[in-house]
Amino acid sequence: MWRESLPNAWETIMSRIRPFDYSQKNAVLVPVAALGVGGMLLYWLRSGRKIKTIDMGDGWWGAGERPPKGKEDTSIRPFKIETSDKEIEDLHQRLDRFRFTPHVEGAAFHYGFNSSYLRKVVDYWRNQFDWRKQVEVLNKYPHFHTTIEGIDIHFIHVKPSYVPHGQAVRPLLMVHGWPGSFYEFYKIIPLLTEPAKHGLNEGDVVFEVICPSIPGYGFSEASHKKEFDSIATARIFHKLMNRLGFKEYYLQGGDWGSRITTNMAQMLPQSVKGLHLNLVFIATKGLGKMIRTMLGAYVPWLVGFSREDARRFYPFMQKNVYDVLRESGYLHIQATKPDTAGCGLNDSPVGLAAYIMEKFSTWTDKSFLHKDDGGLESKYSLDELLTNVMIYWVTSSIVSSMRYYKENFSKDPTLNVHDRVSVCVPTGIAAFPQEIVHVPRVWAKDVYKNIVTYTYMPRGGHFAAFEEPKLLAQDIMQFVRKVEQL
Repeated sequence: MWRESLPNAWETIMSRIRPFDYSQKNAVLVPVAALGVGGMLLYWLRSGRKIKTIDMGDGWWGAGERPPKGKEDTSIRPFKIETSDKEIEDLHQRLDRFRFTPHVEGAAFHYGFNSSYLRKVVDYWRNQFDWRKQVEVLNKYPHFHTTIEGIDIHFIHVKPSYVPHGQAVRPLLMVHGWPGSFYEFYKIIPLLTEPAKHGLNEGDVVFEVICPSIPGYGFSEASHKKEFDSIATARIFHKLMNRLGFKEYYLQGGDWGSRITTNMAQMLPQSVKGLHLNLVFIATKGLGKMIRTMLGAYVPWLVGFSREDARRFYPFMQKNVYDVLRESGYLHIQATKPDTAGCGLNDSPVGLAAYIMEKFSTWTDKSFLHKDDGGLESKYSLDELLTNVMIYWVTSSIVSSMRYYKENFSKDPTLNVHDRVSVCVPTGIAAFPQEIVHVPRVWAKDVYKNIVTYTYMPRGGHFAAFEEPKLLAQDIMQFVRKVEQL
C-alpha cells in the first residue's frame, strides 16, 4: 500500500513547489537556508560522535590528610630489592614446620594443589631455592619508587642498550594482574627492548618498557583507604607516565592489567597510541548475546563467529559455566571478605605458595587439572614460580592484593559498568587458546571499536608474557607496526 501512495504524495509536493514564483531574493535565501540547516545537521552529527571518556578525577590514598598542594614529593627515586639473613631464617623456620595433609586417592589437582607435590615444592624451597640469587635476578633491571596520591609506586623502567641514529623508541607500559607481579615480564622485556638481538625483527619496532606494580602488590604501597579500584590505578599510572615525561604511549595488559589499561584508554584516549590486551572483559548477559550464543552453536557464521571461535567457545556450558565456576572460587572470597583468608596466607609461606601456584597450573592449561604435579614444571621452573611467590611473601602484600577484588567488585559486580564507555584507541587482542574464557572478535567490538589486530594465538594461557614471551612479543610488534601505518 505504501508503494502506491508514495507517487501520489510526491506529486502533491511537487505541485505545491512548481507554482512558487522565486524572486531573486528567494533564490539567494533558499540556498543560504539550506546551507545553514546542513551545517546544523553536520554539527549535530559530529557532536554526537564526540568520544565519551571516564572522568579522571583525583584521589588521596596515603595515611592521614593530604598535604597542601605543591608540598607532595614528586621525585623519582632509585630502588633496590634487598634481603637479609633474618628474613631467610624466618622463612626456613616456617617451612620446617610444614604440616602435611594427605590427599584422597587420584586427587591430582581436582581438589586444588596436590599435597604430595606440595611437599616436593616445600623441600625444594627449603633446601635448593636460592633467594639471594633470585634477588640479583630481580635487580638486573632498574627499579624505582615515586609517590603518587600519597602512596609509593614501584616500577621498573628498561631502555634499549643501543638505539641506531634516527630509530624511534616507543614507550610501552605493561601491567600485570593477580596472582602475578612485575616479574612476569622479565622474559619478554629483552625481546621488546632489543628485538633484533633476539632474532625477532630488523629492529624496526623497539620499545622502552615500564612495568609498575599495582598498588598493594609487591613493592608498591597499598592504599590506606577504602575504594581503591582500577579507575584510581589507571589515573595513577597516567600520572606515572606523565612524570616520566611521556605524552603518548602504548599500553599492554592481561588479567587486572587488561582492566586497568582499558580504563586508561577510556580515561585519556589522547595519550594512548595503542592498547594491546591478552584478556578481554566483556559482559555476556542480555537477550541478544543469549540468542547469538544459541545460534552460534549451529550456524556460527550467522552471528559473526569464526570456526576457531566456535571451537574455543563450545560446548558453551562446559567452557563458559562449569569451567569458570571451578576456577573462580577464589574470586568470591576475595570479592567479599578477603582479609579472613588473606591473614592466614600472610602467616604461612606454604599456604601462600599453594594458593598462588595452583593458579599457574589450570590457568596455564585446563588439562593440567588431571596431573599430579599440576603440569607446573612443564611450562615454568620452580625458581620462577617461587620467585613470584616470594615477592608476595617478603612484602606481606597478599592481603592487600586480594582486597583489590573487593574494591572493584563491590562497586561493579559484573565488571562491565565501564563497557558503556567505548574504547576508541587502536586496539590489538591476542586470544590465547587456554585462557579462562574466550571472547570472539565480534563481541569484543561491542566495547573496543577500533580493533586493528585480533590474533588466534597457537598456544598459551592466562600468563602469556610468563609462559609464551616470544609469541606475545611478536603479536605486540605486529600490532604496533599496523598502528604506526594508520
